[in-house]
Parts: sequence; C-alpha cells; structure tokens
Amino acid sequence: MNRFFLLAGVCAFALFASSCEKSGKQPNVSNDPITTFEDSVSYIIGFNMGGSLREIKDEVNLNLLMQGISDIINGNETKITREMANSIMRRFDEQMREKVKKAEDEKCAKNKAEGSKFLEENKSKDGVITTASGLQYIVLKEGSGPKPKETDQVKVNYFGTLIDGTEFDNSYKRGQPAEFRVSGVIKGWTEALQLMNTGSKFKIFVPSELAYGDRSAGPQIGPGSVLIFEIELLEIVNTDKK
Repeated sequence: MNRFFLLAGVCAFALFASSCEKSGKQPNVSNDPITTFEDSVSYIIGFNMGGSLREIKDEVNLNLLMQGISDIINGNETKITREMANSIMRRFDEQMREKVKKAEDEKCAKNKAEGSKFLEENKSKDGVITTASGLQYIVLKEGSGPKPKETDQVKVNYFGTLIDGTEFDNSYKRGQPAEFRVSGVIKGWTEALQLMNTGSKFKIFVPSELAYGDRSAGPQIGPGSVLIFEIELLEIVNTDKK
C-alpha cells in the first residue's frame, strides 16, 4: 500500500475541513436531501472521506472522529496537539502496515499450500507435462510454425484463471491479441512460449515462483498464487537476427 489508505483519508479530511472552516456549522449526519451544487460537493467530499476510511473503520471511534471534525471546523481547542497527532499517526501507520503484512503473509501461506496440493494432483493427469522448473503444461493444439526465442516479439491470445476458476484476464474478451517480448513476461510464460511452435495452443499451470511470487498482482491475484493460462501463439512479430 502506498503511504497507506490513511493518507487518502487525511487528504479528504483536509479538503472537508477547509471547505467548511468558515461556515460555523456543526457537521450534519442527518439524511438531508441534496438540492444544490454545494450540497453535491459536500456529499461527494463525505463519501470520498468515508471510502478512504472504510478499511480502518474497525480501528477508529467514529464519535471521536466526528468530534475532531467539529473542533477543527468550529475553531475549538483540539484535545491533541499537532505534534502529538503526528507522532500518534506515525505509530498508527506502522501498526496498520504490520496488520496488512500479517494478513498478506497468512494469505500467501494459504495460497501456497493450496497451490502445492493442486500441482501435485495435477501433474499425474492425462497429458500434463512437468518441466524441470516445475512448470506444467498440456498441448491442446500443436502448431507447425517456428518456436520463438527469448528475444522475440510475439502475438498471442490467452485467458488466465486462478485454481478455483476465477478469471482475471482474457484477451479474447478484449477483442485484441496481446503483443510483447518473450522475455518481458512472468517466468512461466517465458518458458512456455519457447516450447510452443507458432500456431500452438497450450494450457499452462504456473507455480507462484514462476509467476508473481509472494506478492499480489491486481485485485484478484493474491500472493503465492498458482496461475492457469490457455495461450494461443498466433505469430512471431519480429525474429531476432543475431
């Protein structure tokens, strides 16, 4: 997380406070109708602030949060000095980072255990070939064209899923093949593409160490995840001449 979702909440709070500082009004949490442009702006600032704080809602006392807003808006003496606030929020930031890391570590361990079990069972299935690196693949269609090298640019269609079937990417649905350098993708792809003749279609099962390792990749690929792809090698766009 980049300097944490907390900063987004602080920014939203600053915007909210500065927009209302001269109004002299107490924060209103009733269900007021939105009738003016200013009402809309106020509500948008509120839900942006709420969205930023949603992930830490269990860590804060909402009554005191509203009291802090009220004190700033109305120019009241604050119960905590700015120096104390900075120190406290640094400590809170560290605590939340540790909490997130612990959750990520637990998720990673769970994903690795499930992935290891999946690959162990999968390797004995019909048609599955396992390479020295641990990559597993099935040849769905054998092409007759040349095999790409690591330095080549290729054009492919593909879709990717987790081991539970959750789809996280699909070039077919985008209506356009992907184009990239063979060496410019995850290790499992780089290895698999060099096994494929142009025109081939493979299903590959990528251990986490040949994918994104212990880190997440987007909202769906968690740390330590085994990834499954069906890849169709359409074309070697430009072959290395060295």
